[in-house]
Amino acid sequence: MNFTSGASKSAQAASLRRLTTMRPGRIYPALSVGVIFAQLLRGDIVETRKRVEIMNRRKLPIGIQGFEKLRTENFLYVDKTEYIYQLVHNNVPYFLSRPRRFGKSLLLSTMKVYWEGKRELFSGLAIENLEKGNENAWEKYPIFYFDFNGENYIETSIEAVLDGMLSDWEDVYGDQYKNRTLGDRFQKIMETAVQKTGRRCVVLIDEYDKPLLDTIDNPELQNHIREVFKGFFSTLKKADESIQFIFITGVSKFHKISIFSDLNQLKDISLTKQYASICGITEDEMRQYFDQEIKQLAKSQDLSYEECLTGLRQMYDGYHFHPAGGGVYNPYSLLSAFADGELGAYWFETGTPTMLIKKFRDNHFDVQKIIDQKIYTGESVLKDYAGESLDPVPLLYQTGYLTIQDYDTKRKRYSLGFPNEEVKYGFLESLIPSYVPKASAGNGAGRKPDTGDLFRKSLP
Repeated sequence: MNFTSGASKSAQAASLRRLTTMRPGRIYPALSVGVIFAQLLRGDIVETRKRVEIMNRRKLPIGIQGFEKLRTENFLYVDKTEYIYQLVHNNVPYFLSRPRRFGKSLLLSTMKVYWEGKRELFSGLAIENLEKGNENAWEKYPIFYFDFNGENYIETSIEAVLDGMLSDWEDVYGDQYKNRTLGDRFQKIMETAVQKTGRRCVVLIDEYDKPLLDTIDNPELQNHIREVFKGFFSTLKKADESIQFIFITGVSKFHKISIFSDLNQLKDISLTKQYASICGITEDEMRQYFDQEIKQLAKSQDLSYEECLTGLRQMYDGYHFHPAGGGVYNPYSLLSAFADGELGAYWFETGTPTMLIKKFRDNHFDVQKIIDQKIYTGESVLKDYAGESLDPVPLLYQTGYLTIQDYDTKRKRYSLGFPNEEVKYGFLESLIPSYVPKASAGNGAGRKPDTGDLFRKSLP
Protein backbone atom coordinates (compact mmCIF):
# COMPACT_ATOMS: atom_id res chain seq x y z
CA MET A 1 0.00 0.00 0.00
CA ASN A 2 1.42 3.39 -0.99
CA PHE A 3 0.07 6.27 1.12
CA THR A 4 1.34 8.83 -1.37
CA SER A 5 -0.88 7.61 -4.19
CA GLY A 6 -4.44 8.25 -3.11
CA ALA A 7 -4.95 5.67 -0.31
CA SER A 8 -7.85 6.48 2.00
CA LYS A 9 -7.27 8.08 5.39
CA SER A 10 -9.04 5.16 7.06
CA ALA A 11 -6.61 2.69 5.45
CA GLN A 12 -3.70 4.82 6.65
CA ALA A 13 -5.07 4.87 10.17
CA ALA A 14 -5.65 1.10 10.17
CA SER A 15 -2.06 0.40 9.10
CA LEU A 16 -0.76 2.81 11.72
CA ARG A 17 -2.77 1.00 14.40
CA ARG A 18 -1.40 -2.38 13.31
CA LEU A 19 2.17 -1.10 13.58
CA THR A 20 1.73 0.55 16.95
CA THR A 21 -0.56 -1.92 18.72
CA MET A 22 1.01 -3.01 22.01
CA ARG A 23 0.77 -6.71 22.73
CA PRO A 24 0.54 -7.80 26.38
CA GLY A 25 3.76 -9.15 27.83
CA ARG A 26 6.02 -7.61 25.20
CA ILE A 27 8.50 -4.75 25.68
CA TYR A 28 8.32 -1.99 23.05
CA PRO A 29 11.17 0.56 23.04
CA ALA A 30 10.13 4.14 22.52
CA LEU A 31 9.50 4.90 18.84
CA SER A 32 8.05 8.24 17.93
CA VAL A 33 4.58 8.05 16.39
CA GLY A 34 5.58 11.04 14.31
CA VAL A 35 8.54 9.11 12.89
CA ILE A 36 6.30 6.13 12.11
CA PHE A 37 3.72 8.33 10.42
CA ALA A 38 6.39 10.09 8.37
CA GLN A 39 7.69 6.74 7.17
CA LEU A 40 4.17 5.66 6.29
CA LEU A 41 3.78 8.78 4.20
CA ARG A 42 6.99 7.86 2.38
CA GLY A 43 5.68 4.37 1.74
CA ASP A 44 8.23 2.75 4.11
CA ILE A 45 5.81 0.36 5.81
CA VAL A 46 7.96 -2.73 5.40
CA GLU A 47 11.06 -0.94 6.61
CA THR A 48 9.20 0.37 9.65
CA ARG A 49 7.96 -3.10 10.53
CA LYS A 50 11.53 -4.40 10.30
CA ARG A 51 12.70 -1.66 12.63
CA VAL A 52 10.03 -2.46 15.18
CA GLU A 53 10.91 -6.17 14.99
CA ILE A 54 14.63 -5.48 15.43
CA MET A 55 14.04 -3.14 18.38
CA ASN A 56 11.89 -5.76 20.06
CA ARG A 57 14.49 -8.52 19.85
CA ARG A 58 15.63 -9.77 23.20
CA LYS A 59 19.24 -9.56 24.36
CA LEU A 60 21.04 -12.86 23.81
CA PRO A 61 24.10 -13.47 26.03
CA ILE A 62 26.55 -14.33 23.25
CA GLY A 63 30.04 -14.12 24.73
CA ILE A 64 28.72 -12.83 28.09
CA GLN A 65 30.69 -14.61 30.81
CA GLY A 66 29.80 -12.43 33.79
CA PHE A 67 26.61 -13.32 35.66
CA GLU A 68 26.25 -9.86 37.24
CA LYS A 69 26.48 -8.12 33.87
CA LEU A 70 24.03 -10.60 32.38
CA ARG A 71 21.43 -9.94 35.08
CA THR A 72 21.83 -6.17 35.46
CA GLU A 73 21.77 -5.54 31.70
CA ASN A 74 18.73 -7.77 31.08
CA PHE A 75 20.25 -10.50 28.96
CA LEU A 76 18.32 -13.75 28.71
CA TYR A 77 19.49 -16.34 31.25
CA VAL A 78 18.87 -20.08 31.18
CA ASP A 79 18.41 -20.84 34.86
CA LYS A 80 21.07 -23.29 36.06
CA THR A 81 20.97 -22.20 39.68
CA GLU A 82 19.39 -25.43 40.94
CA TYR A 83 22.68 -27.14 40.10
CA ILE A 84 24.58 -24.45 41.95
CA TYR A 85 22.38 -24.94 45.01
CA GLN A 86 23.23 -28.65 45.03
CA LEU A 87 26.96 -27.98 44.70
CA VAL A 88 27.43 -25.21 47.25
CA HIS A 89 25.64 -27.19 49.95
CA ASN A 90 28.09 -30.06 49.68
CA ASN A 91 31.49 -28.78 50.75
CA VAL A 92 33.71 -31.07 48.70
CA PRO A 93 36.13 -29.83 46.01
CA TYR A 94 34.72 -30.24 42.49
CA PHE A 95 36.17 -30.50 39.01
CA LEU A 96 34.22 -30.08 35.77
CA SER A 97 35.51 -30.62 32.24
CA ARG A 98 33.54 -29.27 29.29
CA PRO A 99 34.46 -28.18 25.74
CA ARG A 100 35.22 -24.57 24.94
CA ARG A 101 32.28 -22.23 24.36
CA PHE A 102 30.06 -24.28 26.66
CA GLY A 103 29.40 -21.81 29.47
CA LYS A 104 31.97 -22.89 32.06
CA SER A 105 33.03 -19.32 32.80
CA LEU A 106 29.43 -18.15 33.22
CA LEU A 107 28.78 -21.05 35.59
CA LEU A 108 31.77 -20.10 37.73
CA SER A 109 30.81 -16.42 37.63
CA THR A 110 27.34 -17.35 38.88
CA MET A 111 28.91 -19.22 41.79
CA LYS A 112 31.07 -16.18 42.55
CA VAL A 113 28.05 -13.88 42.73
CA TYR A 114 26.24 -16.41 44.95
CA TRP A 115 29.14 -16.50 47.42
CA GLU A 116 29.26 -12.68 47.34
CA GLY A 117 25.75 -12.78 48.81
CA LYS A 118 24.13 -10.71 46.06
CA ARG A 119 20.66 -12.10 46.55
CA GLU A 120 18.99 -9.44 44.40
CA LEU A 121 20.66 -10.81 41.27
CA PHE A 122 18.96 -14.18 41.80
CA SER A 123 15.44 -12.79 41.99
CA GLY A 124 13.01 -15.11 40.23
CA LEU A 125 15.56 -17.91 39.81
CA ALA A 126 15.32 -21.42 41.24
CA ILE A 127 17.93 -20.88 43.93
CA GLU A 128 16.01 -18.00 45.47
CA ASN A 129 13.14 -20.33 46.32
CA LEU A 130 15.46 -23.19 47.32
CA GLU A 131 17.23 -20.97 49.86
CA LYS A 132 14.03 -19.83 51.56
CA GLY A 133 14.20 -20.50 55.27
CA ASN A 134 17.98 -20.89 55.23
CA GLU A 135 19.30 -18.36 57.73
CA ASN A 136 22.87 -18.83 56.53
CA ALA A 137 22.10 -18.15 52.87
CA TRP A 138 23.37 -15.05 51.08
CA GLU A 139 26.26 -14.43 53.44
CA LYS A 140 29.37 -12.85 51.93
CA TYR A 141 32.49 -15.04 51.82
CA PRO A 142 36.08 -14.15 50.87
CA ILE A 143 36.47 -15.31 47.26
CA PHE A 144 39.64 -16.13 45.34
CA TYR A 145 38.80 -16.34 41.66
CA PHE A 146 41.55 -17.56 39.36
CA ASP A 147 40.76 -16.76 35.73
CA PHE A 148 43.41 -18.19 33.40
CA ASN A 149 41.65 -17.00 30.24
CA GLY A 150 42.90 -14.05 28.26
CA GLU A 151 46.68 -14.56 28.53
CA ASN A 152 49.16 -15.93 26.03
CA TYR A 153 51.33 -18.19 28.16
CA ILE A 154 54.01 -18.46 25.51
CA GLU A 155 54.70 -14.76 26.01
CA THR A 156 53.56 -14.20 29.62
CA SER A 157 55.10 -16.16 32.48
CA ILE A 158 52.79 -18.09 34.77
CA GLU A 159 54.63 -16.58 37.75
CA ALA A 160 53.74 -13.07 36.60
CA VAL A 161 50.07 -14.00 36.21
CA LEU A 162 49.87 -15.57 39.67
CA ASP A 163 51.82 -12.70 41.24
CA GLY A 164 49.34 -10.21 39.76
CA MET A 165 46.39 -12.06 41.26
CA LEU A 166 48.05 -12.36 44.67
CA SER A 167 49.01 -8.67 44.68
CA ASP A 168 45.38 -7.68 44.13
CA TRP A 169 44.30 -9.81 47.09
CA GLU A 170 47.17 -8.53 49.25
CA ASP A 171 45.84 -5.01 48.67
CA VAL A 172 42.70 -6.19 50.48
CA TYR A 173 44.09 -8.50 53.17
CA GLY A 174 47.64 -7.19 53.69
CA ASP A 175 51.01 -7.78 52.06
CA GLN A 176 53.17 -8.64 55.06
CA TYR A 177 54.06 -11.99 53.45
CA LYS A 178 54.85 -10.59 50.00
CA ASN A 179 58.48 -11.80 50.05
CA ARG A 180 57.53 -15.46 50.44
CA THR A 181 56.96 -18.00 47.68
CA LEU A 182 53.80 -17.78 45.59
CA GLY A 183 52.25 -20.75 47.36
CA ASP A 184 53.07 -19.46 50.85
CA ARG A 185 51.67 -16.03 49.98
CA PHE A 186 48.38 -17.59 48.84
CA GLN A 187 48.10 -19.67 52.00
CA LYS A 188 48.75 -16.66 54.24
CA ILE A 189 46.27 -14.53 52.31
CA MET A 190 43.56 -17.14 52.89
CA GLU A 191 44.41 -17.46 56.58
CA THR A 192 44.29 -13.67 56.97
CA ALA A 193 40.98 -13.50 55.08
CA VAL A 194 39.45 -16.00 57.52
CA GLN A 195 40.69 -13.96 60.47
CA LYS A 196 39.33 -10.68 59.10
CA THR A 197 35.95 -11.92 57.86
CA GLY A 198 35.18 -14.75 60.24
CA ARG A 199 34.34 -16.98 57.26
CA ARG A 200 36.28 -19.56 55.32
CA CYS A 201 37.41 -18.97 51.76
CA VAL A 202 35.87 -19.87 48.40
CA VAL A 203 38.36 -20.83 45.67
CA LEU A 204 37.15 -20.77 42.05
CA ILE A 205 39.58 -21.73 39.27
CA ASP A 206 38.46 -21.08 35.69
CA GLU A 207 40.19 -22.83 32.76
CA TYR A 208 43.11 -24.00 34.88
CA ASP A 209 44.55 -25.89 31.88
CA LYS A 210 44.78 -22.89 29.53
CA PRO A 211 48.49 -22.34 30.30
CA LEU A 212 49.21 -26.04 29.70
CA LEU A 213 47.30 -26.23 26.43
CA ASP A 214 48.93 -23.01 25.21
CA THR A 215 52.36 -24.57 25.67
CA ILE A 216 51.66 -28.06 24.38
CA ASP A 217 54.20 -27.59 21.58
CA ASN A 218 56.82 -26.39 24.04
CA PRO A 219 57.43 -29.34 26.42
CA GLU A 220 60.09 -27.51 28.41
CA LEU A 221 57.84 -24.54 29.14
CA GLN A 222 54.84 -26.80 29.78
CA ASN A 223 56.83 -28.83 32.33
CA HIS A 224 57.88 -25.60 34.02
CA ILE A 225 54.24 -24.53 34.34
CA ARG A 226 53.42 -27.96 35.74
CA GLU A 227 56.04 -27.52 38.45
CA VAL A 228 54.80 -24.03 39.31
CA PHE A 229 51.23 -25.33 39.57
CA LYS A 230 52.41 -28.27 41.67
CA GLY A 231 53.95 -25.97 44.24
CA PHE A 232 51.26 -23.33 44.13
CA PHE A 233 48.08 -25.38 44.25
CA SER A 234 49.41 -27.85 46.81
CA THR A 235 48.45 -24.97 49.10
CA LEU A 236 44.81 -26.01 48.71
CA LYS A 237 45.50 -29.16 50.70
CA LYS A 238 47.62 -27.38 53.33
CA ALA A 239 44.97 -24.69 53.84
CA ASP A 240 42.01 -27.05 54.04
CA GLU A 241 40.82 -25.56 57.35
CA SER A 242 40.61 -22.15 55.70
CA ILE A 243 38.54 -23.28 52.71
CA GLN A 244 34.75 -23.50 52.43
CA PHE A 245 34.36 -24.45 48.76
CA ILE A 246 36.51 -25.26 45.70
CA PHE A 247 35.38 -25.52 42.09
CA ILE A 248 37.78 -26.04 39.18
CA THR A 249 36.97 -26.00 35.46
CA GLY A 250 38.94 -26.86 32.36
CA VAL A 251 38.77 -28.47 28.96
CA SER A 252 41.00 -31.38 29.98
CA LYS A 253 42.24 -33.04 33.13
CA PHE A 254 46.01 -33.29 33.41
CA HIS A 255 46.15 -36.03 35.99
CA LYS A 256 49.78 -35.55 36.95
CA ILE A 257 49.28 -32.06 38.37
CA SER A 258 48.98 -31.71 42.11
CA ILE A 259 45.56 -30.06 41.85
CA PHE A 260 44.28 -33.59 41.39
CA SER A 261 46.88 -35.70 43.17
CA ASP A 262 46.87 -33.66 46.40
CA LEU A 263 43.12 -33.07 46.50
CA ASN A 264 42.35 -36.74 46.97
CA GLN A 265 38.73 -35.93 47.78
CA LEU A 266 38.26 -33.98 44.54
CA LYS A 267 34.95 -34.98 42.99
CA ASP A 268 35.05 -35.07 39.21
CA ILE A 269 31.49 -34.45 37.96
CA SER A 270 32.42 -34.36 34.27
CA LEU A 271 30.76 -37.71 33.49
CA THR A 272 28.06 -37.86 36.15
CA LYS A 273 24.41 -38.15 35.14
CA GLN A 274 23.32 -35.68 37.83
CA TYR A 275 25.34 -32.86 36.23
CA ALA A 276 25.21 -33.90 32.57
CA SER A 277 23.22 -30.76 31.70
CA ILE A 278 24.93 -28.26 34.01
CA CYS A 279 26.42 -26.55 30.94
CA GLY A 280 24.83 -26.30 27.52
CA ILE A 281 21.13 -25.95 26.72
CA THR A 282 18.66 -28.84 26.79
CA GLU A 283 15.75 -29.23 24.38
CA ASP A 284 13.28 -28.35 27.14
CA GLU A 285 15.28 -25.26 28.08
CA MET A 286 15.44 -24.14 24.46
CA ARG A 287 11.67 -24.40 24.10
CA GLN A 288 11.06 -22.70 27.45
CA TYR A 289 13.45 -19.76 27.10
CA PHE A 290 13.76 -19.24 23.35
CA ASP A 291 10.32 -19.87 21.89
CA GLN A 292 10.24 -16.34 20.46
CA GLU A 293 13.66 -16.76 18.85
CA ILE A 294 12.70 -20.14 17.36
CA LYS A 295 9.67 -18.55 15.72
CA GLN A 296 11.75 -15.68 14.37
CA LEU A 297 14.35 -18.08 12.98
CA ALA A 298 11.66 -20.24 11.39
CA LYS A 299 10.19 -17.17 9.72
CA SER A 300 13.55 -15.97 8.41
CA GLN A 301 14.32 -19.42 6.98
CA ASP A 302 10.81 -19.96 5.60
CA LEU A 303 10.34 -23.05 7.79
CA SER A 304 7.55 -24.31 9.98
CA TYR A 305 8.16 -24.28 13.72
CA GLU A 306 8.78 -28.05 13.80
CA GLU A 307 11.03 -27.92 10.75
CA CYS A 308 13.08 -25.24 12.46
CA LEU A 309 13.40 -27.39 15.59
CA THR A 310 14.60 -30.30 13.45
CA GLY A 311 17.21 -28.10 11.83
CA LEU A 312 18.43 -26.82 15.19
CA ARG A 313 18.72 -30.37 16.55
CA GLN A 314 20.70 -31.56 13.56
CA MET A 315 23.07 -28.62 13.66
CA TYR A 316 23.71 -27.93 17.35
CA ASP A 317 22.24 -30.67 19.60
CA GLY A 318 23.70 -34.06 20.41
CA TYR A 319 26.30 -33.51 23.11
CA HIS A 320 26.13 -36.19 25.80
CA PHE A 321 28.23 -36.23 28.95
CA HIS A 322 26.68 -39.41 30.35
CA PRO A 323 25.26 -42.40 28.46
CA ALA A 324 21.88 -41.96 30.16
CA GLY A 325 22.04 -38.18 30.32
CA GLY A 326 19.97 -35.98 28.07
CA GLY A 327 21.50 -34.32 25.05
CA VAL A 328 22.49 -30.65 25.16
CA TYR A 329 22.93 -27.97 22.54
CA ASN A 330 26.14 -26.02 22.10
CA PRO A 331 25.05 -22.69 23.65
CA TYR A 332 27.41 -20.48 21.65
CA SER A 333 26.27 -21.87 18.29
CA LEU A 334 22.59 -21.94 19.23
CA LEU A 335 22.54 -18.33 20.41
CA SER A 336 24.53 -17.24 17.35
CA ALA A 337 21.96 -18.90 15.07
CA PHE A 338 19.14 -17.05 16.83
CA ALA A 339 21.02 -13.75 16.62
CA ASP A 340 21.86 -14.08 12.92
CA GLY A 341 18.67 -15.78 11.81
CA GLU A 342 20.79 -18.44 10.09
CA LEU A 343 21.51 -22.12 10.68
CA GLY A 344 25.21 -21.42 10.27
CA ALA A 345 28.45 -23.02 11.43
CA TYR A 346 29.72 -20.90 14.31
CA TRP A 347 31.74 -23.15 16.58
CA PHE A 348 34.63 -23.54 14.14
CA GLU A 349 34.87 -19.80 13.68
CA THR A 350 36.64 -19.76 17.04
CA GLY A 351 39.54 -21.70 15.53
CA THR A 352 40.81 -25.24 15.07
CA PRO A 353 43.29 -26.30 17.78
CA THR A 354 46.69 -26.93 16.19
CA MET A 355 47.41 -29.43 18.97
CA LEU A 356 44.89 -31.83 17.43
CA ILE A 357 46.50 -31.66 14.01
CA LYS A 358 49.88 -32.32 15.61
CA LYS A 359 48.58 -35.33 17.51
CA PHE A 360 46.99 -36.77 14.38
CA ARG A 361 50.27 -36.51 12.54
CA ASP A 362 52.48 -37.74 15.37
CA ASN A 363 50.26 -40.75 16.00
CA HIS A 364 49.49 -41.50 12.31
CA PHE A 365 45.89 -41.62 13.46
CA ASP A 366 43.35 -43.16 11.10
CA VAL A 367 40.84 -40.34 10.75
CA GLN A 368 38.52 -42.65 8.83
CA LYS A 369 37.63 -44.24 12.18
CA ILE A 370 36.13 -40.92 13.22
CA ILE A 371 34.21 -40.61 9.96
CA ASP A 372 32.86 -44.14 10.37
CA GLN A 373 32.13 -43.52 14.08
CA LYS A 374 34.23 -46.47 15.17
CA ILE A 375 35.91 -44.86 18.16
CA TYR A 376 35.76 -46.80 21.42
CA THR A 377 37.35 -45.93 24.74
CA GLY A 378 37.12 -46.39 28.50
CA GLU A 379 36.06 -43.90 31.15
CA SER A 380 39.58 -43.28 32.43
CA VAL A 381 40.67 -42.15 28.96
CA LEU A 382 37.83 -39.63 28.76
CA LYS A 383 38.53 -38.23 32.21
CA ASP A 384 42.31 -38.00 32.17
CA TYR A 385 44.64 -36.39 29.71
CA ALA A 386 48.41 -36.29 29.81
CA GLY A 387 50.16 -33.93 27.43
CA GLU A 388 52.78 -36.48 26.49
CA SER A 389 50.22 -39.03 25.27
CA LEU A 390 50.02 -39.48 21.50
CA ASP A 391 46.42 -40.68 21.58
CA PRO A 392 44.21 -37.84 20.25
CA VAL A 393 40.91 -39.44 21.35
CA PRO A 394 40.79 -37.92 24.87
CA LEU A 395 41.45 -34.47 23.49
CA LEU A 396 38.91 -34.95 20.67
CA TYR A 397 36.29 -35.74 23.30
CA GLN A 398 37.29 -33.06 25.78
CA THR A 399 37.42 -30.34 23.12
CA GLY A 400 33.97 -31.26 21.79
CA TYR A 401 34.79 -32.86 18.44
CA LEU A 402 33.48 -36.19 19.72
CA THR A 403 30.76 -37.01 22.22
CA ILE A 404 29.27 -40.09 23.87
CA GLN A 405 26.98 -42.07 21.57
CA ASP A 406 26.58 -45.29 23.55
CA TYR A 407 28.00 -47.36 26.40
CA ASP A 408 28.71 -51.10 26.41
CA THR A 409 28.17 -52.24 30.00
CA LYS A 410 29.78 -55.65 29.41
CA ARG A 411 32.94 -54.29 27.85
CA LYS A 412 32.79 -51.11 29.94
CA ARG A 413 33.58 -48.91 26.98
CA TYR A 414 32.08 -45.86 25.36
CA SER A 415 31.25 -45.39 21.70
CA LEU A 416 32.10 -41.91 20.48
CA GLY A 417 30.95 -39.97 17.46
CA PHE A 418 30.26 -36.50 16.10
CA PRO A 419 27.63 -34.69 18.19
CA ASN A 420 25.96 -32.92 15.26
CA GLU A 421 26.21 -31.71 11.67
CA GLU A 422 27.98 -28.48 12.60
CA VAL A 423 30.91 -30.33 14.14
CA LYS A 424 30.87 -33.15 11.57
CA TYR A 425 31.16 -30.97 8.51
CA GLY A 426 33.32 -28.42 10.27
CA PHE A 427 35.72 -31.25 11.08
CA LEU A 428 35.74 -32.39 7.46
CA GLU A 429 36.09 -28.92 6.00
CA SER A 430 38.39 -27.28 8.56
CA LEU A 431 40.46 -29.88 10.38
CA ILE A 432 41.02 -32.58 7.77
CA PRO A 433 42.50 -30.29 5.07
CA SER A 434 45.11 -29.20 7.63
CA TYR A 435 45.89 -32.78 8.58
CA VAL A 436 45.74 -34.67 5.26
CA PRO A 437 48.67 -33.56 3.10
CA LYS A 438 48.37 -33.45 -0.64
CA ALA A 439 50.21 -36.28 -2.39
CA SER A 440 52.79 -35.08 -4.86
CA ALA A 441 53.89 -36.86 -8.00
CA GLY A 442 56.91 -39.09 -7.58
CA ASN A 443 56.94 -39.14 -3.78
CA GLY A 444 55.97 -42.80 -3.67
CA ALA A 445 52.78 -42.15 -1.71
CA GLY A 446 49.35 -43.21 -2.78
CA ARG A 447 46.73 -40.53 -3.29
CA LYS A 448 45.45 -39.17 -0.02
CA PRO A 449 41.69 -38.80 0.23
CA ASP A 450 40.65 -35.19 -0.08
CA THR A 451 37.92 -33.52 1.91
CA GLY A 452 35.35 -34.32 -0.72
CA ASP A 453 36.17 -38.04 -0.52
CA LEU A 454 35.73 -38.04 3.24
CA PHE A 455 32.57 -35.98 2.99
CA ARG A 456 30.96 -38.36 0.49
CA LYS A 457 32.00 -41.41 2.51
CA SER A 458 30.41 -39.94 5.61
CA LEU A 459 27.00 -39.73 3.96
CA PRO A 460 24.49 -42.47 4.81
